[in-house]
Amino acid sequence: MLEHVRRHAHEFDVLHFHLDYMPFSLFSQMGVPFVTTLHGRLDLPELESVFRMFSKVPVISISDSQRLPLQHANWVNTIYHGLPENLLTPQPNTKPEYLAFLGRICPEKRPDLAIKIAIESGLRLKIAAKVDRVDQEYFRSIIEPLLSQADVEFIGEINDAQKPAFLSGAKALLFPIDWSEPFGLVMIEAMACGTPVIAFNRGSVPEVIDHGVTGYICEDVPGAVAALQRIDDLSRTEVRAQFERRFCAKTMAAKYVETYTSMLAPTRKRPLLQDTEMA
Repeated sequence: MLEHVRRHAHEFDVLHFHLDYMPFSLFSQMGVPFVTTLHGRLDLPELESVFRMFSKVPVISISDSQRLPLQHANWVNTIYHGLPENLLTPQPNTKPEYLAFLGRICPEKRPDLAIKIAIESGLRLKIAAKVDRVDQEYFRSIIEPLLSQADVEFIGEINDAQKPAFLSGAKALLFPIDWSEPFGLVMIEAMACGTPVIAFNRGSVPEVIDHGVTGYICEDVPGAVAALQRIDDLSRTEVRAQFERRFCAKTMAAKYVETYTSMLAPTRKRPLLQDTEMA
């Protein structure tokens, strides 16, 4: 695939990759502007030498917190993920009655803490999550025994068509992560449905969640339980409005176009796309 792109590279104004550092060596000497969005964790030991070797390669982060392990990299922008505005929407005539956990069953996502929060708050929990093969043992040994001890319903993996009803029916999405996640997409999926988020203060959480507006940022389980006592103080209409202002796909695309244009300046005299072309 990269070889095909290399052969046609000069047909484009700028190349944009989502392949971590794979394109760096091949495209650094070509003379065609290129940028890479980094999506994964950057605290791996082998990355230090890679990004020192290719210190001039422009890269985009998906949160400011993602940059911390590699502050010397050539960061040109932070662009948060966005979703199509109407992909997930609040469902009318839906009464929020339970807590939701959405995503993957794995140790760093801490579904066990989501269950503990639900038990201590006296609220029902619905878990919509996939279990990858590598996490099957974790699910069987740690999570499955907890399902019979509390008012917890394990639904399994759901698709985008099922998410609006699932999230709209939740009083809050629980996001008790145990690692510095670069960007938790499930947070903005919940916000798109008007559902506030109870999240632990890790990684990108303080950049995504507006504390006291779109949810509550907590340090531990007791903090999350206490925050749930105030969950009804939040406006679900405002949660949705914040999503539309900050995390819709159109906002994300506009920031990428700004980045492309700045990379080409001053040789290009007009933007790559007019506003009407992006609508």
